[in-house]
Amino acid sequence: MEKKVNLKRLFEEKKYSDIIFVIENKLSEAQKSSPILNLLGVCRLSKNDVTKDDFFLAIKDFKKSFLKEIGTKASVEGFRNFINASLKIFDTTIFIHNQKISIKNFEEITSLYDQYEKYLSKEESILVLLTRVYKRLNNLDKVRFYLKELINKKYYSQENICNYIYYNCFIDDWTQADFLKNTKLIENYLPIYPDNKLNPLNSIKNKKIRIGILSSDIFKEHSVTHFLKSVINNYSKKDFEVYLYLNNKKINNDKTTNYFVEKVDKSKNIFELTDIDTLNLIRNDRIDILIDMMGVTSVSRLQIAKNRAAPIQILWCGYCNTSGIKEMDYILTDRNLIYENEKKLYEEKVLYLPNIWNCHNGISLPRKFNKPPFIKNKMITFGSFNNFNKITDSVVKTWSEILKSVKNSKLILKSSSPIMSELLSSKFNKENILNSIELVSYSENFEDHLNLYNKIDIALDTFPYNGVTTSFEAAWMGVPVLTMKGYNFNSRCGESINKNLKLDYLIARSQDDYVYKAKEIINSSKLIQIRKQIFDNVLSSPLFDTKKFSKDFFDILESIYKKKFS
Repeated sequence: MEKKVNLKRLFEEKKYSDIIFVIENKLSEAQKSSPILNLLGVCRLSKNDVTKDDFFLAIKDFKKSFLKEIGTKASVEGFRNFINASLKIFDTTIFIHNQKISIKNFEEITSLYDQYEKYLSKEESILVLLTRVYKRLNNLDKVRFYLKELINKKYYSQENICNYIYYNCFIDDWTQADFLKNTKLIENYLPIYPDNKLNPLNSIKNKKIRIGILSSDIFKEHSVTHFLKSVINNYSKKDFEVYLYLNNKKINNDKTTNYFVEKVDKSKNIFELTDIDTLNLIRNDRIDILIDMMGVTSVSRLQIAKNRAAPIQILWCGYCNTSGIKEMDYILTDRNLIYENEKKLYEEKVLYLPNIWNCHNGISLPRKFNKPPFIKNKMITFGSFNNFNKITDSVVKTWSEILKSVKNSKLILKSSSPIMSELLSSKFNKENILNSIELVSYSENFEDHLNLYNKIDIALDTFPYNGVTTSFEAAWMGVPVLTMKGYNFNSRCGESINKNLKLDYLIARSQDDYVYKAKEIINSSKLIQIRKQIFDNVLSSPLFDTKKFSKDFFDILESIYKKKFS
Protein backbone atom coordinates (compact mmCIF):
# COMPACT_ATOMS: atom_id res chain seq x y z
CA MET A 1 0.00 0.00 0.00
CA GLU A 2 2.90 2.35 0.86
CA LYS A 3 4.40 1.75 -2.56
CA LYS A 4 1.09 2.67 -4.21
CA VAL A 5 0.84 5.81 -2.06
CA ASN A 6 4.39 6.75 -3.01
CA LEU A 7 3.63 6.25 -6.66
CA LYS A 8 0.56 8.44 -6.36
CA ARG A 9 2.61 11.15 -4.66
CA LEU A 10 5.33 10.92 -7.27
CA PHE A 11 2.74 11.18 -10.04
CA GLU A 12 1.21 14.29 -8.46
CA GLU A 13 4.72 15.75 -8.33
CA LYS A 14 5.19 14.80 -12.01
CA LYS A 15 8.26 12.71 -11.22
CA TYR A 16 7.55 10.33 -14.10
CA SER A 17 11.09 8.97 -14.47
CA ASP A 18 11.18 8.08 -10.77
CA ILE A 19 7.91 6.17 -11.14
CA ILE A 20 9.27 4.27 -14.13
CA PHE A 21 12.39 3.34 -12.13
CA VAL A 22 10.36 2.15 -9.12
CA ILE A 23 7.97 0.01 -11.18
CA GLU A 24 10.70 -1.52 -13.33
CA ASN A 25 13.20 -2.17 -10.53
CA LYS A 26 11.36 -2.33 -7.22
CA LEU A 27 8.19 -4.23 -8.01
CA SER A 28 7.90 -7.92 -8.76
CA GLU A 29 5.93 -9.13 -11.77
CA ALA A 30 3.14 -10.20 -9.41
CA GLN A 31 2.94 -6.66 -8.01
CA LYS A 32 2.63 -5.15 -11.47
CA SER A 33 -1.14 -5.08 -11.54
CA SER A 34 -3.23 -3.76 -14.39
CA PRO A 35 -3.41 -0.24 -12.87
CA ILE A 36 0.35 -0.24 -12.21
CA LEU A 37 1.18 -1.30 -15.78
CA ASN A 38 -1.16 1.35 -17.10
CA LEU A 39 0.53 3.94 -14.90
CA LEU A 40 3.92 2.81 -16.23
CA GLY A 41 2.82 3.40 -19.83
CA VAL A 42 1.29 6.79 -18.99
CA CYS A 43 4.50 7.93 -17.29
CA ARG A 44 6.62 6.93 -20.29
CA LEU A 45 4.48 9.21 -22.45
CA SER A 46 4.30 12.05 -19.90
CA LYS A 47 8.02 12.81 -19.75
CA ASN A 48 9.40 15.95 -21.37
CA ASP A 49 11.73 13.99 -23.64
CA VAL A 50 9.45 11.26 -25.02
CA THR A 51 11.21 9.14 -27.66
CA LYS A 52 10.00 6.66 -30.24
CA ASP A 53 11.20 3.84 -27.96
CA ASP A 54 9.10 5.26 -25.10
CA PHE A 55 6.03 4.97 -27.33
CA PHE A 56 6.78 1.36 -28.20
CA LEU A 57 7.46 0.44 -24.56
CA ALA A 58 4.29 2.24 -23.42
CA ILE A 59 2.24 0.35 -26.00
CA LYS A 60 3.57 -2.93 -24.56
CA ASP A 61 2.71 -1.74 -21.05
CA PHE A 62 -0.85 -0.87 -22.06
CA LYS A 63 -1.31 -4.21 -23.77
CA LYS A 64 -0.05 -6.05 -20.66
CA SER A 65 -2.36 -3.90 -18.52
CA PHE A 66 -5.32 -5.01 -20.60
CA LEU A 67 -4.47 -8.69 -20.57
CA LYS A 68 -3.50 -8.79 -16.88
CA GLU A 69 -7.01 -8.35 -15.47
CA ILE A 70 -9.49 -8.87 -18.31
CA GLY A 71 -12.89 -7.35 -17.64
CA THR A 72 -11.85 -4.83 -14.99
CA LYS A 73 -12.09 -1.07 -15.31
CA ALA A 74 -8.28 -0.82 -15.29
CA SER A 75 -8.08 -3.40 -18.07
CA VAL A 76 -10.43 -1.40 -20.29
CA GLU A 77 -8.37 1.72 -19.56
CA GLY A 78 -5.26 -0.17 -20.63
CA PHE A 79 -6.92 -1.17 -23.90
CA ARG A 80 -8.04 2.41 -24.50
CA ASN A 81 -4.49 3.66 -24.00
CA PHE A 82 -3.14 0.84 -26.18
CA ILE A 83 -5.25 2.18 -29.05
CA ASN A 84 -4.54 5.84 -28.39
CA ALA A 85 -0.76 5.34 -28.27
CA SER A 86 -0.83 3.26 -31.47
CA LEU A 87 -2.83 5.96 -33.24
CA LYS A 88 -0.50 8.66 -31.97
CA ILE A 89 2.68 7.05 -33.26
CA PHE A 90 1.02 6.27 -36.60
CA ASP A 91 -0.12 9.86 -37.08
CA THR A 92 3.01 11.66 -35.93
CA THR A 93 5.75 9.63 -37.59
CA ILE A 94 7.05 10.06 -41.11
CA PHE A 95 8.84 6.72 -41.09
CA ILE A 96 7.01 3.93 -42.89
CA HIS A 97 8.80 1.35 -40.69
CA ASN A 98 7.10 2.81 -37.61
CA GLN A 99 3.77 3.00 -39.40
CA LYS A 100 4.08 -0.68 -40.29
CA ILE A 101 4.57 -1.42 -36.61
CA SER A 102 1.44 0.62 -35.91
CA ILE A 103 -0.46 -1.37 -38.54
CA LYS A 104 0.55 -4.57 -36.74
CA ASN A 105 -0.66 -3.00 -33.50
CA PHE A 106 -3.96 -2.09 -35.18
CA GLU A 107 -4.40 -5.65 -36.40
CA GLU A 108 -3.69 -6.92 -32.88
CA ILE A 109 -6.14 -4.38 -31.43
CA THR A 110 -8.93 -5.50 -33.74
CA SER A 111 -8.17 -9.15 -33.01
CA LEU A 112 -8.20 -8.57 -29.23
CA TYR A 113 -11.44 -6.63 -29.52
CA ASP A 114 -13.09 -9.49 -31.40
CA GLN A 115 -11.83 -11.93 -28.77
CA TYR A 116 -12.98 -9.89 -25.77
CA GLU A 117 -15.91 -8.05 -27.34
CA LYS A 118 -18.28 -8.77 -24.43
CA TYR A 119 -16.10 -6.67 -22.13
CA LEU A 120 -15.17 -3.92 -24.56
CA SER A 121 -18.31 -3.31 -26.63
CA LYS A 122 -20.01 -1.65 -23.67
CA GLU A 123 -17.54 1.23 -23.81
CA GLU A 124 -18.44 4.10 -26.12
CA SER A 125 -14.87 5.41 -26.20
CA ILE A 126 -13.54 2.01 -27.36
CA LEU A 127 -16.01 1.89 -30.27
CA VAL A 128 -15.08 5.45 -31.25
CA LEU A 129 -11.38 4.55 -31.21
CA LEU A 130 -12.03 1.45 -33.32
CA THR A 131 -13.51 3.66 -36.05
CA ARG A 132 -10.26 5.64 -36.05
CA VAL A 133 -8.19 2.46 -36.26
CA TYR A 134 -10.18 1.14 -39.22
CA LYS A 135 -9.97 4.52 -40.94
CA ARG A 136 -6.16 4.22 -40.88
CA LEU A 137 -6.52 0.68 -42.22
CA ASN A 138 -8.59 2.15 -45.08
CA ASN A 139 -11.44 -0.19 -44.17
CA LEU A 140 -14.49 2.05 -44.45
CA ASP A 141 -16.89 -0.88 -44.16
CA LYS A 142 -15.64 -1.44 -40.62
CA VAL A 143 -15.65 2.29 -39.89
CA ARG A 144 -19.31 2.41 -40.85
CA PHE A 145 -20.04 -0.81 -38.93
CA TYR A 146 -18.75 0.55 -35.62
CA LEU A 147 -20.32 3.96 -36.17
CA LYS A 148 -23.62 2.14 -36.67
CA GLU A 149 -22.93 0.18 -33.47
CA LEU A 150 -22.56 3.47 -31.62
CA ILE A 151 -25.89 4.68 -33.01
CA ASN A 152 -27.64 1.35 -32.33
CA LYS A 153 -26.40 1.41 -28.74
CA LYS A 154 -27.78 4.97 -28.48
CA TYR A 155 -24.35 6.46 -27.85
CA TYR A 156 -25.68 9.64 -29.33
CA SER A 157 -23.41 12.65 -29.53
CA GLN A 158 -22.90 15.31 -32.14
CA GLU A 159 -19.53 13.82 -33.12
CA ASN A 160 -20.80 10.23 -33.39
CA ILE A 161 -23.85 11.16 -35.45
CA CYS A 162 -21.89 13.52 -37.71
CA ASN A 163 -19.26 10.86 -38.37
CA TYR A 164 -21.94 8.23 -39.01
CA ILE A 165 -23.55 10.47 -41.62
CA TYR A 166 -20.25 11.56 -43.20
CA TYR A 167 -18.85 8.07 -43.72
CA ASN A 168 -22.03 6.93 -45.41
CA CYS A 169 -21.20 9.44 -48.15
CA PHE A 170 -18.55 6.96 -49.35
CA ILE A 171 -20.96 4.08 -49.98
CA ASP A 172 -24.07 4.06 -52.16
CA ASP A 173 -26.41 1.94 -50.03
CA TRP A 174 -28.02 4.98 -48.38
CA THR A 175 -30.74 6.99 -50.11
CA GLN A 176 -31.05 10.73 -49.68
CA ALA A 177 -34.01 9.98 -47.43
CA ASP A 178 -31.59 8.06 -45.16
CA PHE A 179 -29.29 11.09 -45.01
CA LEU A 180 -32.17 13.36 -44.05
CA LYS A 181 -33.51 10.93 -41.44
CA ASN A 182 -30.15 10.40 -39.75
CA THR A 183 -29.10 14.02 -39.96
CA LYS A 184 -32.26 15.00 -38.12
CA LEU A 185 -30.92 12.98 -35.17
CA ILE A 186 -28.28 15.67 -34.65
CA GLU A 187 -30.92 18.21 -33.69
CA ASN A 188 -31.92 16.18 -30.64
CA TYR A 189 -28.40 16.26 -29.23
CA LEU A 190 -27.35 19.83 -29.89
CA PRO A 191 -27.43 22.10 -26.83
CA ILE A 192 -30.14 24.76 -26.68
CA TYR A 193 -29.01 27.84 -24.75
CA PRO A 194 -31.43 30.01 -22.73
CA ASP A 195 -32.37 33.37 -24.22
CA ASN A 196 -31.20 35.22 -21.13
CA LYS A 197 -27.62 34.14 -21.85
CA LEU A 198 -27.73 35.28 -25.47
CA ASN A 199 -27.63 38.74 -26.93
CA PRO A 200 -30.60 39.59 -29.16
CA LEU A 201 -30.40 38.92 -32.89
CA ASN A 202 -29.58 41.90 -35.06
CA SER A 203 -32.63 44.08 -35.71
CA ILE A 204 -30.78 47.21 -36.80
CA LYS A 205 -30.31 47.62 -40.53
CA ASN A 206 -26.64 47.82 -41.41
CA LYS A 207 -25.38 50.28 -44.02
CA LYS A 208 -24.15 47.26 -45.97
CA ILE A 209 -25.32 43.66 -45.98
CA ARG A 210 -23.07 41.94 -43.47
CA ILE A 211 -21.99 38.39 -44.36
CA GLY A 212 -20.38 36.04 -41.83
CA ILE A 213 -18.39 33.01 -43.00
CA LEU A 214 -17.77 30.17 -40.54
CA SER A 215 -15.06 27.62 -41.36
CA SER A 216 -12.50 25.34 -39.71
CA ASP A 217 -10.44 24.91 -42.86
CA ILE A 218 -8.92 28.25 -43.85
CA PHE A 219 -5.29 27.13 -43.79
CA LYS A 220 -2.81 24.94 -45.69
CA GLU A 221 -4.45 25.54 -49.07
CA HIS A 222 -7.42 23.41 -47.98
CA SER A 223 -9.68 22.64 -50.92
CA VAL A 224 -12.48 24.95 -49.74
CA THR A 225 -10.12 27.93 -49.87
CA HIS A 226 -9.84 27.73 -53.66
CA PHE A 227 -13.61 28.16 -53.96
CA LEU A 228 -13.94 30.74 -51.21
CA LYS A 229 -11.39 32.92 -53.01
CA SER A 230 -13.73 33.23 -55.98
CA VAL A 231 -16.22 34.90 -53.64
CA ILE A 232 -13.85 36.91 -51.43
CA ASN A 233 -11.82 38.35 -54.30
CA ASN A 234 -14.80 39.73 -56.19
CA TYR A 235 -17.40 41.09 -53.80
CA SER A 236 -18.60 44.69 -53.84
CA LYS A 237 -17.14 46.49 -50.84
CA LYS A 238 -19.75 49.18 -51.46
CA ASP A 239 -22.66 46.82 -50.86
CA PHE A 240 -21.31 44.07 -48.59
CA GLU A 241 -19.11 43.52 -45.58
CA VAL A 242 -17.59 40.09 -44.98
CA TYR A 243 -16.60 38.77 -41.55
CA LEU A 244 -14.56 35.58 -41.29
CA TYR A 245 -14.96 33.33 -38.22
CA LEU A 246 -12.01 30.95 -38.00
CA ASN A 247 -12.80 27.76 -36.10
CA ASN A 248 -9.29 26.29 -36.17
CA LYS A 249 -6.37 26.25 -33.75
CA LYS A 250 -4.36 29.46 -34.08
CA ILE A 251 -1.16 27.43 -34.43
CA ASN A 252 -2.49 26.22 -37.80
CA ASN A 253 -2.72 29.75 -39.17
CA ASP A 254 -0.42 30.22 -42.16
CA LYS A 255 -0.10 32.25 -45.37
CA THR A 256 -3.47 30.89 -46.56
CA THR A 257 -5.13 32.15 -43.38
CA ASN A 258 -3.37 35.50 -43.68
CA TYR A 259 -4.50 35.85 -47.29
CA PHE A 260 -8.17 35.68 -46.28
CA VAL A 261 -7.70 37.79 -43.16
CA GLU A 262 -6.33 40.58 -45.35
CA LYS A 263 -9.15 40.26 -47.90
CA VAL A 264 -12.18 40.40 -45.59
CA ASP A 265 -13.45 43.32 -43.54
CA LYS A 266 -12.96 41.58 -40.20
CA SER A 267 -11.76 38.19 -38.96
CA LYS A 268 -11.96 36.51 -35.58
CA ASN A 269 -10.76 33.16 -34.25
CA ILE A 270 -13.52 31.39 -32.31
CA PHE A 271 -11.86 28.00 -31.77
CA GLU A 272 -11.36 28.47 -28.03
CA LEU A 273 -14.62 30.33 -27.46
CA THR A 274 -17.60 28.61 -25.86
CA ASP A 275 -20.76 28.26 -27.90
CA ILE A 276 -22.43 31.05 -25.94
CA ASP A 277 -19.46 33.39 -26.39
CA THR A 278 -19.36 32.55 -30.11
CA LEU A 279 -23.10 33.18 -30.52
CA ASN A 280 -22.84 36.48 -28.68
CA LEU A 281 -19.82 37.51 -30.72
CA ILE A 282 -21.59 36.88 -34.03
CA ARG A 283 -24.81 38.50 -32.80
CA ASN A 284 -22.86 41.53 -31.52
CA ASP A 285 -21.24 41.81 -34.95
CA ARG A 286 -24.77 42.21 -36.32
CA ILE A 287 -24.28 39.59 -39.01
CA ASP A 288 -27.20 39.48 -41.45
CA ILE A 289 -26.30 36.23 -43.22
CA LEU A 290 -24.09 33.49 -41.74
CA ILE A 291 -22.59 30.96 -44.17
CA ASP A 292 -21.57 27.62 -42.62
CA MET A 293 -18.81 25.93 -44.66
CA MET A 294 -18.58 22.79 -42.49
CA GLY A 295 -21.92 21.06 -42.06
CA VAL A 296 -21.28 17.68 -40.42
CA THR A 297 -17.63 17.66 -41.49
CA SER A 298 -14.43 19.11 -40.08
CA VAL A 299 -14.73 20.61 -36.57
CA SER A 300 -18.49 20.94 -36.89
CA ARG A 301 -20.23 23.75 -34.98
CA LEU A 302 -23.84 23.07 -35.97
CA GLN A 303 -24.92 24.15 -32.49
CA ILE A 304 -24.13 27.71 -33.57
CA ALA A 305 -26.70 27.49 -36.35
CA LYS A 306 -29.15 25.62 -34.10
CA ASN A 307 -29.13 28.52 -31.65
CA ARG A 308 -29.35 30.98 -34.55
CA ALA A 309 -26.35 33.26 -34.69
CA ALA A 310 -27.82 35.30 -37.56
CA PRO A 311 -31.29 36.06 -39.01
CA ILE A 312 -30.36 34.15 -42.20
CA GLN A 313 -28.17 31.01 -42.16
CA ILE A 314 -26.84 29.17 -45.21
CA LEU A 315 -24.95 25.92 -45.81
CA TRP A 316 -22.43 26.08 -48.67
CA CYS A 317 -19.34 24.44 -50.11
CA GLY A 318 -17.73 22.48 -47.27
CA TYR A 319 -20.41 19.78 -46.99
CA CYS A 320 -22.56 18.90 -49.99
CA ASN A 321 -25.68 17.62 -48.27
CA THR A 322 -28.36 18.60 -45.82
CA SER A 323 -27.44 19.65 -42.28
CA GLY A 324 -30.80 18.48 -40.91
CA ILE A 325 -30.99 21.65 -38.80
CA LYS A 326 -34.29 23.54 -39.04
CA GLU A 327 -32.53 26.81 -38.31
CA MET A 328 -30.25 26.32 -41.33
CA ASP A 329 -32.44 28.30 -43.69
CA TYR A 330 -30.88 27.58 -47.07
CA ILE A 331 -28.47 25.30 -48.93
CA LEU A 332 -26.64 26.71 -51.97
CA THR A 333 -26.51 24.32 -54.91
CA ASP A 334 -27.28 24.07 -58.63
CA ARG A 335 -29.93 22.28 -60.68
CA ASN A 336 -27.57 19.46 -61.65
CA LEU A 337 -27.22 18.48 -57.99
CA ILE A 338 -30.67 18.65 -56.42
CA TYR A 339 -33.69 18.11 -58.65
CA GLU A 340 -36.96 19.97 -58.13
CA ASN A 341 -38.74 16.81 -56.97
CA GLU A 342 -36.01 16.13 -54.40
CA LYS A 343 -36.21 19.38 -52.46
CA LYS A 344 -38.27 17.72 -49.74
CA LEU A 345 -35.28 15.47 -48.97
CA TYR A 346 -33.26 18.45 -47.73
CA GLU A 347 -34.13 20.24 -44.51
CA GLU A 348 -33.01 23.59 -45.90
CA LYS A 349 -34.72 25.59 -48.62
CA VAL A 350 -32.83 24.97 -51.84
CA LEU A 351 -31.19 27.98 -53.49
CA TYR A 352 -30.07 27.39 -57.07
CA LEU A 353 -27.04 29.19 -58.44
CA PRO A 354 -27.54 29.71 -62.22
CA ASN A 355 -24.78 27.36 -63.41
CA ILE A 356 -22.59 25.67 -60.83
CA TRP A 357 -22.51 25.53 -57.04
CA ASN A 358 -18.77 26.21 -56.78
CA CYS A 359 -16.24 28.18 -58.80
CA HIS A 360 -12.48 27.68 -58.58
CA ASN A 361 -10.33 30.81 -58.33
CA GLY A 362 -7.83 29.42 -60.82
CA ILE A 363 -4.18 28.46 -60.60
CA SER A 364 -1.32 30.95 -60.79
CA LEU A 365 0.94 28.75 -62.92
CA PRO A 366 1.42 29.04 -66.70
CA ARG A 367 -0.91 26.88 -68.79
CA LYS A 368 0.33 24.87 -71.74
CA PHE A 369 -1.66 22.47 -73.88
CA ASN A 370 -0.35 18.91 -73.75
CA LYS A 371 -1.36 16.23 -76.19
CA PRO A 372 -2.48 12.91 -74.68
CA PRO A 373 0.63 11.14 -73.34
CA PHE A 374 -0.41 7.89 -75.10
CA ILE A 375 0.86 9.43 -78.37
CA LYS A 376 4.38 9.38 -76.98
CA ASN A 377 4.13 6.51 -74.49
CA LYS A 378 2.20 4.13 -76.75
CA MET A 379 0.09 3.15 -73.77
CA ILE A 380 -3.07 4.47 -72.12
CA THR A 381 -2.60 6.10 -68.73
CA PHE A 382 -5.55 6.61 -66.42
CA GLY A 383 -5.16 8.61 -63.24
CA SER A 384 -6.87 9.65 -60.03
CA PHE A 385 -5.44 11.96 -57.38
CA ASN A 386 -8.39 11.74 -55.01
CA ASN A 387 -8.28 10.96 -51.31
CA PHE A 388 -7.67 7.21 -50.88
CA ASN A 389 -10.69 6.91 -48.58
CA LYS A 390 -12.84 7.60 -51.65
CA ILE A 391 -11.31 4.63 -53.45
CA THR A 392 -13.70 2.03 -52.05
CA ASP A 393 -13.77 -1.67 -52.90
CA SER A 394 -16.43 -0.96 -55.52
CA VAL A 395 -14.22 1.67 -57.15
CA VAL A 396 -11.22 -0.68 -57.05
CA LYS A 397 -13.25 -3.41 -58.75
CA THR A 398 -14.50 -1.07 -61.50
CA TRP A 399 -11.08 0.42 -62.18
CA SER A 400 -9.57 -3.05 -62.24
CA GLU A 401 -12.10 -4.09 -64.89
CA ILE A 402 -11.03 -1.13 -67.01
CA LEU A 403 -7.34 -1.99 -66.71
CA LYS A 404 -8.05 -5.61 -67.59
CA SER A 405 -10.15 -4.55 -70.60
CA VAL A 406 -7.72 -1.97 -71.98
CA LYS A 407 -4.53 -3.59 -73.15
CA ASN A 408 -1.29 -1.81 -72.41
CA SER A 409 -2.79 0.52 -69.82
CA LYS A 410 -1.93 1.70 -66.33
CA LEU A 411 -3.43 3.77 -63.53
CA ILE A 412 -1.52 6.47 -61.64
CA LEU A 413 -2.63 7.11 -58.04
CA LYS A 414 -1.20 9.60 -55.56
CA SER A 415 -1.09 9.20 -51.80
CA SER A 416 0.11 11.34 -48.91
CA SER A 417 1.07 8.21 -46.96
CA PRO A 418 3.28 5.28 -48.01
CA ILE A 419 1.41 2.94 -45.70
CA MET A 420 -1.92 3.94 -47.25
CA SER A 421 -0.36 3.12 -50.61
CA GLU A 422 0.50 -0.34 -49.34
CA LEU A 423 -3.01 -0.91 -48.02
CA LEU A 424 -4.57 0.16 -51.32
CA SER A 425 -2.05 -1.90 -53.27
CA SER A 426 -3.22 -5.01 -51.47
CA LYS A 427 -6.75 -4.39 -52.79
CA PHE A 428 -5.56 -4.14 -56.39
CA ASN A 429 -3.38 -7.19 -55.81
CA LYS A 430 -6.51 -9.20 -54.97
CA GLU A 431 -7.86 -8.15 -58.38
CA ASN A 432 -4.61 -9.41 -60.01
CA ILE A 433 -3.97 -6.01 -61.52
CA LEU A 434 -1.27 -4.54 -59.23
CA ASN A 435 1.32 -4.49 -62.05
CA SER A 436 -0.81 -1.89 -63.81
CA ILE A 437 -0.85 0.47 -60.80
CA GLU A 438 1.69 3.26 -60.36
CA LEU A 439 1.66 4.88 -56.93
CA VAL A 440 3.15 8.35 -56.71
CA SER A 441 4.24 9.86 -53.39
CA TYR A 442 2.74 13.09 -52.14
CA SER A 443 4.71 16.24 -52.86
CA GLU A 444 4.24 19.57 -51.10
CA ASN A 445 5.32 21.29 -54.30
CA PHE A 446 2.03 22.19 -55.98
CA GLU A 447 3.65 22.55 -59.40
CA ASP A 448 4.87 18.94 -59.17
CA HIS A 449 1.34 17.87 -58.29
CA LEU A 450 -0.16 19.80 -61.18
CA ASN A 451 2.37 18.43 -63.67
CA LEU A 452 1.22 14.91 -62.84
CA TYR A 453 -1.91 15.64 -64.88
CA ASN A 454 0.36 15.87 -67.94
CA LYS A 455 1.15 12.18 -67.47
CA ILE A 456 -2.42 10.92 -67.73
CA ASP A 457 -4.74 10.58 -70.71
CA ILE A 458 -7.97 10.40 -68.76
CA ALA A 459 -8.83 11.01 -65.10
CA LEU A 460 -11.12 8.54 -63.34
CA ASP A 461 -13.49 10.01 -60.78
CA THR A 462 -14.35 8.20 -57.55
CA PHE A 463 -17.95 7.30 -56.75
CA PRO A 464 -20.31 7.83 -55.05
CA TYR A 465 -18.05 10.34 -53.30
CA ASN A 466 -16.77 12.35 -56.25
CA GLY A 467 -13.63 14.40 -56.41
CA VAL A 468 -14.17 18.14 -56.61
CA THR A 469 -10.88 20.04 -56.38
CA THR A 470 -9.08 17.30 -58.34
CA SER A 471 -11.71 17.48 -61.12
CA PHE A 472 -11.35 21.26 -61.35
CA GLU A 473 -7.57 20.83 -61.53
CA ALA A 474 -7.87 18.21 -64.27
CA ALA A 475 -10.14 20.51 -66.27
CA TRP A 476 -7.67 23.38 -65.84
CA MET A 477 -4.97 21.13 -67.31
CA GLY A 478 -7.20 19.98 -70.19
CA VAL A 479 -7.61 16.43 -68.88
CA PRO A 480 -11.09 14.86 -69.29
CA VAL A 481 -12.64 13.29 -66.18
CA LEU A 482 -14.89 10.24 -66.42
CA THR A 483 -17.48 10.41 -63.63
CA MET A 484 -20.50 8.44 -62.44
CA LYS A 485 -24.11 9.59 -62.25
CA GLY A 486 -25.16 10.06 -58.63
CA TYR A 487 -28.31 10.11 -56.51
CA ASN A 488 -27.90 13.24 -54.37
CA PHE A 489 -25.95 16.50 -54.06
CA ASN A 490 -22.80 14.86 -52.73
CA SER A 491 -22.63 12.16 -55.42
CA ARG A 492 -23.49 14.43 -58.36
CA CYS A 493 -20.62 16.90 -58.07
CA GLY A 494 -18.80 15.22 -60.97
CA GLU A 495 -21.99 15.44 -63.05
CA SER A 496 -22.32 19.16 -62.46
CA ILE A 497 -18.69 19.77 -63.38
CA ASN A 498 -18.95 17.81 -66.64
CA LYS A 499 -22.31 19.29 -67.56
CA ASN A 500 -20.90 22.77 -67.11
CA LEU A 501 -18.08 21.76 -69.47
CA LYS A 502 -20.66 20.38 -71.94
CA LEU A 503 -19.14 16.91 -71.50
CA ASP A 504 -22.33 14.97 -70.71
CA TYR A 505 -20.99 11.90 -72.54
CA LEU A 506 -18.34 11.59 -69.80
CA ILE A 507 -21.05 10.86 -67.21
CA ALA A 508 -21.57 7.11 -66.80
CA ARG A 509 -25.00 5.76 -65.83
CA SER A 510 -23.70 2.66 -64.02
CA GLN A 511 -20.49 0.80 -63.24
CA ASP A 512 -20.82 -1.22 -66.44
CA ASP A 513 -21.36 1.99 -68.41
CA TYR A 514 -18.34 3.50 -66.62
CA VAL A 515 -16.14 0.66 -67.91
CA TYR A 516 -17.70 0.91 -71.38
CA LYS A 517 -17.14 4.68 -71.61
CA ALA A 518 -13.53 4.36 -70.43
CA LYS A 519 -12.84 1.92 -73.27
CA GLU A 520 -14.78 3.95 -75.81
CA ILE A 521 -13.04 7.24 -75.07
CA ILE A 522 -9.48 5.93 -75.24
CA ASN A 523 -10.20 4.05 -78.45
CA SER A 524 -11.66 7.17 -80.03
CA SER A 525 -9.71 9.45 -82.33
CA LYS A 526 -11.53 12.28 -80.59
CA LEU A 527 -9.41 12.13 -77.42
CA ILE A 528 -7.02 14.84 -78.67
CA GLN A 529 -10.00 16.93 -79.76
CA ILE A 530 -11.68 16.50 -76.36
CA ARG A 531 -8.56 17.61 -74.51
CA LYS A 532 -8.11 20.63 -76.81
CA GLN A 533 -11.77 21.56 -76.34
CA ILE A 534 -11.45 21.42 -72.55
CA PHE A 535 -8.17 23.34 -72.51
CA ASP A 536 -9.43 26.11 -74.82
CA ASN A 537 -12.85 26.60 -73.21
CA VAL A 538 -12.41 25.84 -69.51
CA LEU A 539 -11.36 29.33 -68.39
CA SER A 540 -14.52 30.89 -69.80
CA SER A 541 -16.70 28.07 -68.43
CA PRO A 542 -18.64 28.39 -65.15
CA LEU A 543 -15.87 26.38 -63.47
CA PHE A 544 -13.47 29.32 -63.50
CA ASP A 545 -15.53 32.40 -64.37
CA THR A 546 -15.08 33.91 -60.93
CA LYS A 547 -16.53 37.34 -61.69
CA LYS A 548 -19.83 35.92 -62.95
CA PHE A 549 -19.99 33.39 -60.14
CA SER A 550 -19.34 36.02 -57.50
CA LYS A 551 -22.04 38.27 -58.98
CA ASP A 552 -24.51 35.37 -59.03
CA PHE A 553 -23.51 34.42 -55.49
CA PHE A 554 -24.03 37.88 -54.01
CA ASP A 555 -27.16 38.52 -56.09
CA ILE A 556 -28.74 35.50 -54.40
CA LEU A 557 -27.63 36.69 -50.96
CA GLU A 558 -29.06 40.12 -51.63
CA SER A 559 -32.36 38.67 -52.85
CA ILE A 560 -32.91 36.56 -49.72
CA TYR A 561 -31.82 39.49 -47.56
CA LYS A 562 -34.43 41.73 -49.16
CA LYS A 563 -37.03 39.00 -48.86
CA LYS A 564 -36.30 38.67 -45.16
CA PHE A 565 -36.15 42.36 -44.30
CA SER A 566 -38.47 44.02 -46.81
